[in-house]
Amino acid sequence: MKTLMVALLAIASSTAIAQQNINNNGEKTVSPQVNADKTVTFRLLAPKAKSVTVKGDWEVNNGTGKMKKGKDGVWTYTTPALPSEMFTYRFDMDGVVAPDPSDPFTRRDVGNVFSIFFVNGGHADYYQVHDVAHGTVETVWYPSANMPNKNRRLNVYLPPTYGKENKNYPVFYLMHGSGGDESAWLDLGFVNRIMDNLIAEGKVEPMIVVMPNINPSVEAEAGETSNNLNYKPVMTKFLPKYKEGLVEQNFPEIVNFIDAHYSTLANKAHRAIAGLSMGGMTSMFVSANYPDLFDYVGLFSAGLDWTGFNWDFPAYKNLDQKLENQKKAGYKLYWIGIGNADFLYKDNQAFMKKLDGMGFKYTYHESTRGHLWSNWRQYLLIFAQKLFK
Repeated sequence: MKTLMVALLAIASSTAIAQQNINNNGEKTVSPQVNADKTVTFRLLAPKAKSVTVKGDWEVNNGTGKMKKGKDGVWTYTTPALPSEMFTYRFDMDGVVAPDPSDPFTRRDVGNVFSIFFVNGGHADYYQVHDVAHGTVETVWYPSANMPNKNRRLNVYLPPTYGKENKNYPVFYLMHGSGGDESAWLDLGFVNRIMDNLIAEGKVEPMIVVMPNINPSVEAEAGETSNNLNYKPVMTKFLPKYKEGLVEQNFPEIVNFIDAHYSTLANKAHRAIAGLSMGGMTSMFVSANYPDLFDYVGLFSAGLDWTGFNWDFPAYKNLDQKLENQKKAGYKLYWIGIGNADFLYKDNQAFMKKLDGMGFKYTYHESTRGHLWSNWRQYLLIFAQKLFK
């Protein structure tokens, strides 16, 4: 019995040591609390703080809430009613900005970490897991003959029936924005959940979704490169080879790899390409350079700002002629979406004026607000339902 007690104490001691960096103080602060009326209450236990503010990406009050301190040292703020979405937020406590310590659910956006929550009853229902058939996501390295990094990474969503039925599938290539990577559309766009839920409702064709890393000089997301933790996420403009057209010029490498390794319908009628911000610019140039690859093109808040742009790179050269060639080659859908408060709004309007002058047909969707994931997730919901019909 004595030996057993010593053994149990040793186990308990080793467990305590292993877990010494975990908060076990029994704190029961509930935050965030999504209320029945779609208001959201935040709480932070900070008895010595002098000022606490919550800052999020909701529209009302510009996403800012001044918190009030209670006698128990807990700071509290409740938002007005919020629309259905996934929201990010952080606390500013006496100038120190940090995620909510009571909320274990976070997301990284470029180099910033945010706490998250969902308000149900609309769009956000598609961003969450439901009791439906689930697809799988594979992380794959593919060889490149022409990019600076000869082995590059992408993520591939496979629909629930993939491998269970003797059939080939259409492919949707989905690009991240500046500062993003091959995991951005999974972590912040919830593309796998969106596709699972839309497929379950019969609203989209089951399809493969390919999410490559389109940072030309970085082969994978931060922490997964050959530099390991020495490469930290930054906006793409701070990386070498930015806006030299390497990704656009060499995009067929990705298409050929996917067609060779997956059960695809390897033709233009069954391929789509879209992206947000920088990825929207990439999608525009890829589809213009290779008019026989894609019948469906989506530009989500596309980065069409040509300030300081070098038009001499092969992928960018003679854009007007390439767009004319794309128009002549034909396509089924050219979809442009942007928020009316987006800093790229005027650039997108100018691009559409160019297309109008060419007789280049497109579908336009204008939303409210600016350059935000809430818009891009909603654009994906709309665009995906128009594919391969």
